[in-house]
This record gives sequence, C-alpha cells and structure tokens, in this order.
Amino acid sequence: MTAPNLNEINANIQAMKQAAQTLHQLGKDFPAINRNIVRIQASIKMLEINISDIVELAADAEA
Repeated sequence: MTAPNLNEINANIQAMKQAAQTLHQLGKDFPAINRNIVRIQASIKMLEINISDIVELAADAEA
C-alpha cells in the first residue's frame, strides 16, 4: 500500500474550495444553494484543517 499524496489531495481541496466560492456567488439569490453551500464550505474547512494545514507545515519545515 502506498502513502497518499498529500500535495495532490491538498490541490483537490483547494479546487473544491474555489468551486464552492464560485457556486456561492452564482447562487446568492437561490436560498437552497445558499443554505447548502454553507455546509459544504464547513466540510471543506475541516478538510483544510486535517490535510492542508499539515501540507503547509511540512513545506515550512522543509524550507
């Protein structure tokens, strides 16, 4: 079993974050999108805390 590529996972998390922000802007007048995007963004934030922060700390340690 190979170790997960955290940089690739982080890149996908950042892409999801950007997509959620775009959807939030596009659906600002659509209540269902607005309610659900808040939940999606909260989940993405948890992914960032779990993965992206680790990737950033590792990059800082290497520098």
